[in-house]
Amino acid sequence: MSGGEAAGRLVRPFALTGGRTRPDRSDFSLITTVSAVDPPPAWAARTQPEHARIVRLCAKPVAVAELAAHLDLPVSVVSIMLCDLLAAGRITVHAPRPVSGTPDMDLLQKVRDGLGRL
Repeated sequence: MSGGEAAGRLVRPFALTGGRTRPDRSDFSLITTVSAVDPPPAWAARTQPEHARIVRLCAKPVAVAELAAHLDLPVSVVSIMLCDLLAAGRITVHAPRPVSGTPDMDLLQKVRDGLGRL
């Protein structure tokens, strides 16, 4: 078939995940960042072309949501594929930093006052 990406996807998302509909792990939220392991472990199996594309995109840390946008795939599909790559030792996962528990009330008051003046 000609036309490339504009002609439509030749492989359906369920084929990319082997029919799985849920990730094996819950490590991957929208803001979780992942990065490729370089060099890949010697024991890592050869990956599918779609997995290899993810690894290339993860050359520098990238968020799961951004990966899904670059790949034009649902986040759920990308999360399942990331589970495969994590199990193969091809990527590392960086959890988002926790937000401090108490908001700065003075700053919030200033923002509210500023918005009120608009």
